[in-house]
Amino acid sequence: MLDPAKAPELLTCDEMRRADAHAIEGGTPGLALMENAGAAVADVAASLARSRGRIVVLSGPGANGGDGFVAARRLAERGYRIELGLLGRRGALRGDAASVAQRWTGEIKPAGALTLSGPCLVVDALFGAGLDRDLEGEALEIVERLNASAGPGRPVVAVDMPSGLSGDTGKVRRAAVQATATVTFFRLKPGHLLSPGRELCGRLVLADIGIPEDALAAIAPKAFVNAPGLWRAKLRKPQAGDHKYSRGAVLVLSGPPHRTGAARLAARAALRIGAGLVALASPPEAVAVNAAHATAVMIEPFEGLSGFARLLADPRRNAIVIGPGAGVGEDTRALVRAALEPSQAPRAVVLDADALTSFSGDADGLAAAIAAHNGPVALTPHEGEFARLFRLRREILDGPSKLERARIAAVRLGAVLVLKGSDTVVGAPDGRASIGYDLPPTLATAGSGDVLSGFVAGLLAQGAPAFEAASAAVWLHGAAARQAGPGLIAEDLPEAVRAALAGLA
Repeated sequence: MLDPAKAPELLTCDEMRRADAHAIEGGTPGLALMENAGAAVADVAASLARSRGRIVVLSGPGANGGDGFVAARRLAERGYRIELGLLGRRGALRGDAASVAQRWTGEIKPAGALTLSGPCLVVDALFGAGLDRDLEGEALEIVERLNASAGPGRPVVAVDMPSGLSGDTGKVRRAAVQATATVTFFRLKPGHLLSPGRELCGRLVLADIGIPEDALAAIAPKAFVNAPGLWRAKLRKPQAGDHKYSRGAVLVLSGPPHRTGAARLAARAALRIGAGLVALASPPEAVAVNAAHATAVMIEPFEGLSGFARLLADPRRNAIVIGPGAGVGEDTRALVRAALEPSQAPRAVVLDADALTSFSGDADGLAAAIAAHNGPVALTPHEGEFARLFRLRREILDGPSKLERARIAAVRLGAVLVLKGSDTVVGAPDGRASIGYDLPPTLATAGSGDVLSGFVAGLLAQGAPAFEAASAAVWLHGAAARQAGPGLIAEDLPEAVRAALAGLA
């Protein structure tokens, strides 16, 4: 079995078909790939079955059904009592699926006639990742009965993808199987990580079925599991001759006195992630509040747009964060435009929260300001902020998946976009994207996003490229949450990230 974090490329269904074809053209028979896939499914099923009892295998009319036939045969050879149900006619099977069906010597029943309550395990091999239509008729009825009969003592192992889920989008095609574990092959698909697919897949098992690694060079995928192998080499390592400015200086815009906490969270996060110096740009009336709560983070008073411009004029400040607690309106829009003006020493800009909401419905205006900037820009919206920013962009909001929405938005804005959630997607203007893997639900707490924006800025200040900085920040954000454990609040994240950074080192 493969570790998804060490096999980070994500393949669409079309790309997976190309990988299969590459293997077959290279001399690996398609029948061997199917036998290996079915054997991997049987291994996982045997590990989850409570006894050598009755196992129901539901096979569909395509290649996924062929994997089911192989799994049924392998499990029968181990002594399990197998009931195999086929959706459709045996005579309609084609190619390798027909060949493996001939090797099955047991009875084949209509899938809809099987009793789904009582077995020690069910193998769902009805439909795989390539499903491109809504379930209907008998298939829909079987999936609904399977879910209704679910119980803690009856695991469901899905082959490739729980039936009813799109492998490219993670969306449910009217109904989908709730799996205990999903066995997929060679590389994960986007739908394994995008919600609600991630929740319906259960435990993900990635099996090596004999497709050579050089298939990836021919395919050149642009979507990845967000794991250290994707970005670790791009992070700056501390040097013996470092000083605080060589490690980058971050300026975080603070809001008014009653809304300073978000900016302080971002500032402390930027400092903890490795920036050498972090300062809060504070309105005069908020200086006392910020100073009372900050020690290592410096306070830089400013008044109005001209005062902020003077702070930006310091060429040593190479990363700016605007948004957390900044307030919504024309004043914030003006500060964003000021930060995005070309500068003699290029600086990175991270826009979050109120900075994005201040441009609601004016994504083109924000894109124009970004286009004039001569440094990297990263935006970190949650779904609500994203929807407000692109209020008039229905082709983005109604896109086929969160992955594609992030990519389209990144291209339109000319910036790296971090679309937050349990399946956070980082999209880059060049089409690259990463999807968060196993991000803890404890991150759903006030201020968590402010910390993330600080992590992104801190890594940008140290010279990491924007896509890698954003992807690393998302992963470290999740790692810090796992380190902090239950009871997490946003203030815990900057402290917990130290252990995550130590683990990387």
